[in-house]
Order: sequence, then structure tokens, then C-alpha cells
Amino acid sequence: MRSVRIGSGSASAEDRIEPALELAQYGDIQYLCFDTLSEKEIQTATLRKRRNPKEGFDNHIEMRLEPLLPLCAQWGIKLISNMGSANPRGAVQLIQKLCKKLGLKGLKIACILGDDVRTTVAKLDPVVAETGQPVSAFGSNLMSANAYIGADVVVTALRQGADIVIGGRISDASLYLAPPMYEFGWRGDDKDWDRLARGIIVGHILECAGHATGGNFADPGYKDVPDPHRLGFPIAEIARNGDAVITKVPGSGGIVTTATVTEQLLYEMGDPANYIEPDVIADITEARVEQQGKDRVSVRGVRGKTRPANLKVSLGVLEGFIGEGVLFFGGPGAVEKAKLAGEIVTKRLDLIGVKPEELRVDYIGINALFHPHTAPPAAPLREVGLRVAGRTKARADAAKIAYEVYALPTNGPSGISAGAIREGVTEVLGYYHTFIPRERVKPTVTVVEVK
Repeated sequence: MRSVRIGSGSASAEDRIEPALELAQYGDIQYLCFDTLSEKEIQTATLRKRRNPKEGFDNHIEMRLEPLLPLCAQWGIKLISNMGSANPRGAVQLIQKLCKKLGLKGLKIACILGDDVRTTVAKLDPVVAETGQPVSAFGSNLMSANAYIGADVVVTALRQGADIVIGGRISDASLYLAPPMYEFGWRGDDKDWDRLARGIIVGHILECAGHATGGNFADPGYKDVPDPHRLGFPIAEIARNGDAVITKVPGSGGIVTTATVTEQLLYEMGDPANYIEPDVIADITEARVEQQGKDRVSVRGVRGKTRPANLKVSLGVLEGFIGEGVLFFGGPGAVEKAKLAGEIVTKRLDLIGVKPEELRVDYIGINALFHPHTAPPAAPLREVGLRVAGRTKARADAAKIAYEVYALPTNGPSGISAGAIREGVTEVLGYYHTFIPRERVKPTVTVVEVK
């Protein structure tokens, strides 16, 4: 095989479904990868699993895969994803049932486990990067600890004949590195660090899906994107030496240019000479990103260094509850009325004895994004939103914060739009990270066949 073509199916659990269908039907791809784990997703999935042991995987698996699996089976496309989240076994069981429902017998599904390292973290008690304190300081509030695992275990699954590979906290870019490692026989040693680094950078470019084709890019009049309402997702053509061309399905919406690719290349990059992933450390300081024609951009010149001795571990920590209320004021004096309403809620909380650990009173349209560094509006505003949010230890206190905002239409200033009120309580799961030796993380693969 001279090159391998990989499609990017998603950037998150909530991403659109149509672009992946388009890739499967018209993309001439061998692999389709889905990254569905943002930093917070595996923590929230852990909460869902705690409430119901049968849950904890991507809620959209069935909706996403039911129309997609027949196309992938028809064209021989292999699927790789971390949509197993906090419950890969449950995800695989659901996919098995879905395959049987669709009559897709004979498909092999790999289940990757081993990223859940709560027991290991408890034994090692490493230091938390954000706090400088040992993990044990979180006490019983520590809900999850998941190591970012690399592509090696995915390659093992592919060698065992897997058509679908499902895991938990597989590193985003590693999902995309596994196919060329498998197809070209790349190894994790001194001979292959450059190739692995090139592959991991291609994975980094694809992991956010639409970012590489014009998503999170458009600035009307400065950076225009054609047909963003039907944005196509990117394809990588990866050569044996790891160099690649980024493209998309011809005729799909969006655009692939050196600008779209470079913006995603630099996204979350940190030190460009040391981009650390479980599989390799990449150096992009001499990388070349060049336009090769319409919607075709080459990426070359990435160098690699030995893989890190330690693996990153994401930590989910219970940190109480947020009570939130949002409503809008319209008409003359909207800003003044919103500020009065905010004062009323603040004083009411003091009156009823609710003392939030944190409290925000924001005026949407004035200072919600740039608070407190916001200049006063140049002209009177005729509409403004009020958002009050507070974090508390007890759910009941958080609910009281939301309730006080909800009570404003009949107890506060005039001019409230009654049809635009939102209130609720959310459990807070804080995100932290630490590191543990890679040899303490032992991923496993189990392959089942749909019968």
C-alpha cells in the first residue's frame, strides 16, 4: 500500500453525523476515526455510569452508527473510536446488538480496556499538576482517573482482525496514528520516531474534524468559508514515510487551505519543539504546510523524539453544584433593570442564608465574556441578559440560587421577557491531571465476532 486514506468522523460526542456518512460513501477511505472525548466528557460519562452501570459510553453511538455501519461494511472501512468513554464494554455490547439488528454478521469488534487507573493512582499518589498536592488530597471526591493511552493497543486490535475498535481514553491523535502504524509496520524505536511524529501530527490535524476544513475559522469578510452549513470533514492521505496531504470530499462544504490546516496544527500545541503524545514527542519547528491544489494541503518535515516515560492521567473530582438562572430584559432602561435584578438576587441569597463558594453576576451583551475588563456600552442597549451562577457544596443551596432568578418576573424589575428564562442545577466535576510511569498502564484487547 503506497498510502492510507483516513477520514475524520467527529471532533466531539455532539458532532454532526452527516459528514461521516459523506466520508464513508464518497471519501474512498480505508479508515474512519471518531474522537468523542473532550477533557470533560469522560468525567461526565463516569457520573452517568455511577448512576447506572449500564451507561457511561457515548450517548450518540446508536444514532451515529446505525446509518453508518452498513456503508462501512459495504466499502470495507474500519472504524476506530474512543466513544467507549467510561464504559467500553457497554459500548461494544450495544454495537454488537446494532450489528445484529442490521444483519451485519461476521464483523469483529475490539474492546480496549486499561485506561481506568484509579487503583494505580491511589497506590502511587502522584502530585496533581494544578494544585501541587498529592492526589490523595481529593479524598473521596476523586471520581475518575484515566490514562491517555497510545496507538500500540489499537494496532494490536487491527492485527487481530478488528473491523471496529472501541476504547476509552485513547489519546485523540493516537486514533489516527494506528492505521499507518499497522499498514506500514511502523515501530516504536529510533528508526521510526520521525514517521510516528508525522503520523501523530496528522492525527492532531484531524482530531478536531471540521477545524481543518473551515470550522471555527470563518470571519466574514476576512476569512470566508464556502457552504459552512454543509461542512465536509477532512481526509488524510498518509504516505509510507509519514508525509501527508489533507483534503476533503470534492463538492463538500468548507475549504482546505494552508490557513485552516495551520490554525489546527497550532491548536493546543504548547511547545512546538516538544508536542507530547503517548506514542512520540513531535517537533514541528521545521514543518512545511503547502497548498498542493484546490482543497489539498501537504504537511511535511515533522521530526520525532522518543516517547515520554510518563503518561498523562485525567482526574475527575466532585466539586459541588452550580445553580444558574438566566433571563432577559428588553426596552428602555434594560441595563439598569438587569443590574437591579442582579442586586436583588445577591441580597436575597444573603437574606436566606445561602453562601456560595463562588458567585458570578453577568450581564449578557455587556460583560459576560470579558468581565471585568469591559468598557461601558457606547449607546443605551435595548436588550440585555442577566445570568446569575453560584457554586455550592449542597445541591439544595444551588437550587435556591436558580430559584431566586426564576422568581424575578413577579418580584423584580419590569421588562423581563418571560419566554426567555432558564434555570437549573448542574453537578460540578472538576478536571485536573497528573502523570504516572507508562509501565504502570497496561491496556488490553478483547475481540468479539458478531454472530
